Amino acid sequence: MNAAVRGVVRTALARKVDVVGFLHGYRGIISEELIPLNSMSVGGIISQGGTTLRTARCPEFRERAGREQAIQVLRDNEIDGLVVIGGDGSLTGARAIHEEFAFPVMGVPGSIDNDIAGTDYSIGFDTAVNTALQAVDKIRDTAYSHERVFVVEVMGRANGFIALEVALSGGAEAVLIPEIPFSLLEICNNLKQARVRGKRSSIIVVAEGAARAGDVKDFVHKNTGFEARESVLGHMQRGGSPTTFDRVLALRLGAHAANRLISGFSGEMVGVDGNDLCHNPLSYVLSTERTIDPEKLLLVDMMAN
Repeated sequence: MNAAVRGVVRTALARKVDVVGFLHGYRGIISEELIPLNSMSVGGIISQGGTTLRTARCPEFRERAGREQAIQVLRDNEIDGLVVIGGDGSLTGARAIHEEFAFPVMGVPGSIDNDIAGTDYSIGFDTAVNTALQAVDKIRDTAYSHERVFVVEVMGRANGFIALEVALSGGAEAVLIPEIPFSLLEICNNLKQARVRGKRSSIIVVAEGAARAGDVKDFVHKNTGFEARESVLGHMQRGGSPTTFDRVLALRLGAHAANRLISGFSGEMVGVDGNDLCHNPLSYVLSTERTIDPEKLLLVDMMAN
């Protein structure tokens, strides 16, 4: 997100437009926590994870009265437009003030889950996947050395985008995601068949919304007799220095958002389609479900044989 902020600020400044940032998201707008942003203030932040503007939940903004208060703050401070970087909740708030008050907004997709429609990639997804993959690669060494089954739990309460990508790139023997029904008994049978073929270790990647790693580990041990361990990666996937891909993506999206907003467009979210920049109405983005690629699921099974 820091790279996206940098892209917004320096693009706006190049077009002779002043920029301020609100700390703590919508809560910071209501409480008037704004700071001027210039070329120097966004220097050196491109390599930092998270967001230097910080973020917070804001129940007040879900109510009309809270949004009215936020709009008044924006108008009192002569803010002409707002770039909102975030996921479903943040973009829903942006659409609300655009539709209710005709306030100019432009969304930028920021979600490690990569579950936002209207873009091939969201900021943070590639970094989260690579962080999880590094852990899986290290766990694979231990699994092989000790001839164990490891169940690795990654983030993804409602979808399996991270789990599927990590499973493919990490050579996992199975992946469990919320969107697709699965049979643990069938997975156990596959693990036993693989052992007969000579495979001495296995990795199962689990999205947190599909199952708990501990439960899967216990089931596998009970039904195969193999020594099994669990590893829950947790919030380590949300931090760390962003990958090259994420930095470039965020810069491009931030710059595109600033250019669209300054040029008079509103109520949109910017994104990427292949290698091309794109933009879609927030109404479309928030009403469209992004789905798992079934071919990738088949590829996981094929590569496990």
